[in-house]
Amino acid sequence: MIIAMVGLLLLGFPMMIPLMAACFIAFFIYMPMGPEIMIQQMLGGIRPSALVAVPMFILAADIITKGHSANRLIDLVMAFVGHLRGGLGIATATGCTLFGAVSGSTQATVVAIGSPLRPRMLKAGYSDSFSLALIVNASDIAMLIPPSIAMIIYGVISGTSISELFIAGVGPGVLILVLFSIYCVIYATKNKIPTEPKASWRERGRAITQAIWPLGFPAIIVGGIYGGIFSPTEAASVCVLYAIVLEFIVFRALKPGDIWGIAKSTGMITAVVFILVAAGNAFSWVISFQQIPQMILGAIGLAEAGETTVLFAIAIAFFVGCMFVDPIVVILILVPIFAPIVTGLGIDPVLVGIIITLQVAIGSATPPFGCDIFTAIAVFKRPYMDVIRGTPPFILILLGVSLLLIFFPPIALFLRDLAFR
Repeated sequence: MIIAMVGLLLLGFPMMIPLMAACFIAFFIYMPMGPEIMIQQMLGGIRPSALVAVPMFILAADIITKGHSANRLIDLVMAFVGHLRGGLGIATATGCTLFGAVSGSTQATVVAIGSPLRPRMLKAGYSDSFSLALIVNASDIAMLIPPSIAMIIYGVISGTSISELFIAGVGPGVLILVLFSIYCVIYATKNKIPTEPKASWRERGRAITQAIWPLGFPAIIVGGIYGGIFSPTEAASVCVLYAIVLEFIVFRALKPGDIWGIAKSTGMITAVVFILVAAGNAFSWVISFQQIPQMILGAIGLAEAGETTVLFAIAIAFFVGCMFVDPIVVILILVPIFAPIVTGLGIDPVLVGIIITLQVAIGSATPPFGCDIFTAIAVFKRPYMDVIRGTPPFILILLGVSLLLIFFPPIALFLRDLAFR
């Protein structure tokens, strides 16, 4: 199975093909069972109703990425922090955080926030390597701030409450924003980056007024879910309706003719995600049926390890995996491997989910094959080395937050406990 997966990846096949090939080998050669069992397991992977939220959030992200919401959020942040030392960098990181609360997608955040702010950062005197690294790594916050597709996939596979995962991601997301902002101030001070004119209170009031509509997205998601008005899946549908009203009627940024292109884009992305989920579920069933997780964990001695050691192992495994493979695939393959020992030690699955989500986010922006890196290459038309040159400081900050989560779980669990305990 491993030889088939690695070989097909090296030949350039998209990830869904190697994963399907490994499942085929397992079901038809290693443990002959017939095609109906494999198909049954694949369909079982995409049957949970919670997965309906995935295409809904993707569609909402596609709509607002092509509309005016991102620019209005940027103007709001710039009105309050643009005059500070490093203010433009802080605005970029904050814009990524706010847009993450709107879209839930790191790649959509790179496009929507990076496209207008990178030219402004270059004009202000920031180096291109710093600007690109900040945009790529700050987009990681979008994966921690609800809604998060990675959290939905993890919640479905592990049986963890998606509502609890959503609220638990807020603390680490805000912490990363604060640390990135501090680094932006240090960089701007060291390189004598000039500040921008301070906005008047009239301009700030105008920015707040214009951003009220886009800020309705996090209000709908957080307020609606934790106010008991609707479930995460229903929240995703409401977000789509809100995005349509906002961009087509209120802002008039899009026309009815744009619907076809947006729907097509959403359909393509959703198809890839669901094929990966289906194949990943079949793959997970194979390794669970053959008790491979128990053999692996027993061989490396992790079955007898303590909670902290297990959390370290989970963080390292997901971080390294996402440097090479699509994050959804890594979640689908590795979560079932670690699930028995997490359950056996009584580790909070919400804490594990947040650590996994953070590692997935870091890996998405880490060389050699982080998906956000290639998104930035495509959007900004810059060489690979230019995009990754400035990433080490940001990756160190993100890894530092990972350590803090392992040793101080309340960073993630405080809001969860406040809301659900």
